Amino acid sequence: MNEKQTYPETSGIQKAWSFWSLFYQKQLILIAGTSKIKSMKKRILTGDRPTGKLHLGHYVGSLANRVKLQDEYECFFIVADLHMLTTKISKKEISQTDEIVRHLVLDYLAVGIDPEKSVIYRQSRISEVAYFSLLFSMLVTVPRCQRVPTLKEVMRDLHIEKPSLGLLTYPVLQAADILMVKAHLVPVGKDQESHIELTREIAHKFNEMYGQVFPVPKALIGEVPTLSGLDGKAKMSKSLGNCIYLSDDEKTVREKVMGMYTDPTRIHSTDPGHVKGNPVFIYHDAFNRNKKEVEGLKKRYQEGKVGDVEVKEKLALAINKFLAPIRNRRAKFEKEKGLVEGILGKGNRKACKEAQKTLQEAKKAMGLV
Repeated sequence: MNEKQTYPETSGIQKAWSFWSLFYQKQLILIAGTSKIKSMKKRILTGDRPTGKLHLGHYVGSLANRVKLQDEYECFFIVADLHMLTTKISKKEISQTDEIVRHLVLDYLAVGIDPEKSVIYRQSRISEVAYFSLLFSMLVTVPRCQRVPTLKEVMRDLHIEKPSLGLLTYPVLQAADILMVKAHLVPVGKDQESHIELTREIAHKFNEMYGQVFPVPKALIGEVPTLSGLDGKAKMSKSLGNCIYLSDDEKTVREKVMGMYTDPTRIHSTDPGHVKGNPVFIYHDAFNRNKKEVEGLKKRYQEGKVGDVEVKEKLALAINKFLAPIRNRRAKFEKEKGLVEGILGKGNRKACKEAQKTLQEAKKAMGLV
């Protein structure tokens, strides 16, 4: 018998084993590499107070950016129910929070925010944020907080004569939200840019005093920074009731559009009208995808050849066309029992883990451990 004889069966098994062994090694390397790339992604944090459903102003100011960027960044989206207490503190208002939070998360899902790609969590469930807020409040003066432009706007809009300490230090708590997860970018509306500047100052000061712990975040402003209200006021606002909600049905949208503020100097449809600063045309620019139609309407409006009714009718159609897929997705998600609770539970755990880790780093840098 030839001792050098080769057994085909054994040789085939060995070759197959070698092939699959090499294949799995390559897969493990690939997975490790992908994990490393994911961990290298910069972070985004932004969110909303649960004071009501979200509207078109939220979409152009922040939501559109969130959807676009969730593939490029590690995103944390906060349901800021502690911030809500700055203007809604009664027991009745607080008791309504859970339901409002649910609607807010449904709005997130409807516009395209994916909980598999992003972290959606509830602020009050992360106790570490209060600790951060306390630490950061030691780094900011009262006059600096008083200079935040939006403080005066909120006081004016809500007829608040004497702001609470919580409202005054609202931007400090916001800084705690942002720096707690070490966010690099904060998508906000133009009116919130001043808050991010204060966060940058806090991060700079902390790092200078105690060592590099926090990245210095930047504000990311939407393509349409501030959407004016239906009543022609500076911005669309839930508290002012001058907005179109993402969940509004077709009939409601049409009714709201037909009642919109336009050019007050135009008495008759044959009078030349003003396009610049006219809310109806601001909305056309933002939501009407038929740009040729928009330019035609503007030209005719300035020449006194089209009435407000036609301009508004076409706007209502454009907005309803824009909202249709959002409404459909929202209706689908609303039927899934326990969906919102599950998403928030998972997000709360992730945010809590990050907060605990960052707090330990901060306390160690300060010498508090």
